Amino acid sequence: MGRALEEFLQGSNRATVRENGNEVFDLSEAKYSITGEHNRCLLHLWSSERNLVRRIVDMEVKSDVLRLAVQKLGQSKPTRLEICRTRDLRSPNDKRAARLAYRHKLRRILERQFPGYTIGDLRTSADLEHSFGPVYCRGLIHRGQSAFAVFGVNAKETQSSIDAALTFAILWLDLCRLNQAGKFVVEGLKLFVPAKSSALTLQRMAHLHPDAARWQLYEFDEHEDLLRAMDLADRGNFNTRLVQFPDQDAVLRRFADAIARIRNWMPEAEIAVLSSAEIAFRRYGLEFAKARLAHDPRNFRSVTEIVFGLGTSERTLNDSNEEEFVRLVRSIGEVRHPEGPRDHPLWRSHPERWLESLVANNISLLDERLEALPAYSQMPAFSAADRAMIDVLAVTRSGRLAVVELKTSEDIHLPLQGVDYWSRVAWHHSRGEFQRFGYFTGRQLSVELPQLILVAPALHIHPATDTLLRYISPVIDWTLIGIDERWREQVKVMFRKRAPRVDKQMKIAS
Repeated sequence: MGRALEEFLQGSNRATVRENGNEVFDLSEAKYSITGEHNRCLLHLWSSERNLVRRIVDMEVKSDVLRLAVQKLGQSKPTRLEICRTRDLRSPNDKRAARLAYRHKLRRILERQFPGYTIGDLRTSADLEHSFGPVYCRGLIHRGQSAFAVFGVNAKETQSSIDAALTFAILWLDLCRLNQAGKFVVEGLKLFVPAKSSALTLQRMAHLHPDAARWQLYEFDEHEDLLRAMDLADRGNFNTRLVQFPDQDAVLRRFADAIARIRNWMPEAEIAVLSSAEIAFRRYGLEFAKARLAHDPRNFRSVTEIVFGLGTSERTLNDSNEEEFVRLVRSIGEVRHPEGPRDHPLWRSHPERWLESLVANNISLLDERLEALPAYSQMPAFSAADRAMIDVLAVTRSGRLAVVELKTSEDIHLPLQGVDYWSRVAWHHSRGEFQRFGYFTGRQLSVELPQLILVAPALHIHPATDTLLRYISPVIDWTLIGIDERWREQVKVMFRKRAPRVDKQMKIAS
């Protein structure tokens, strides 16, 4: 049972864990361990928010869902735990029915809320040539020569689909303008998202070019048949926070023994300080072990423990599994290097982390105006329901902050994801929080708004990127950098495209 569970979880890094129908963990952010003692299989799941230990009684795999009968410790009545590789568990027929029903609801609310406008055809069919899938409903409304692009997503879609809607809505607006040229003036976009789901979209939409279109965002409550216009100028409480940056020298001294032990097996291991009580060991961005402070239950003193594993799996290093750990370290060392076997999973795993490690160690490779140090990688960036990590935060020689967003494969969301991270950095910078939280100590930071640097292999930049960048606010000084495809061997810039020059003085809404 334990082996079958391990095999399923190893291929489920993006899965969600549900207990009695409620989502309790996202495995892209959580860790797990599986132990077998006294003929019992125990599953331990934990994240920064919660901790869960369950005894596995029975298990069944159906398609992309692992159904577990589990017992809470100290209780005899079993409960149901599901690990779902696919976040949307609806059948294709259920999805199609929900999207058709939403199309009728959206037409009805458009007719009621925008009298005098002619409602054109609303479609949910896929248009792969223009990157539109069946998740979204799109159309055009017009009155006289004036028209608006319409784009909506129903409440039964996943939150990630809702958050992604703005990218595709901008592309729909641009396509409408192209197709309707000479017939209508497509003034702007009306974007409809479900009730209480607009926080991230609102933050991003506030940083679009105000003169490029009339941007309008609505929350559509399908159950109550109500429409609420959102004020793009009122972003409310910007739910983002910084984590205190620890004293690196003190942390490295604290874990000196653990560092020596790991480097005895892998001298080239990279060390990342995660907090005052935890460090990570990586090889070209691939994390394979951590050292952290733990409490000894016998005397309540803090002791150092080493845990290891790839992905979300994690085990405590001890005498019984040390040989297994050494084999893991050796296999990583043999494979995880530029000349390694390209078809090996350890070579192919986490390419963006690999690129990030190269850039963070010498960020001036991207732009000689950037200072090589300090450069902070994998910085927490929390906002509303979205949780992510900023790839690299650096500073120019003139003291200006630079937000670096990296991709190694084609990603249509690169521009708006970069805007999202840029807005959070700009918000904290306007309050002088970076140096107060221990970043860029002793460095005089410029009052200018940060730069935004978007990086991807030149042949893997999505064709829609140029279109999306045209609609970004002119106060965001962005640079798109295409690098050589052989970046593992050497990070080499092939081209740069820069935003038009405007005044970048500090001007961020509170």
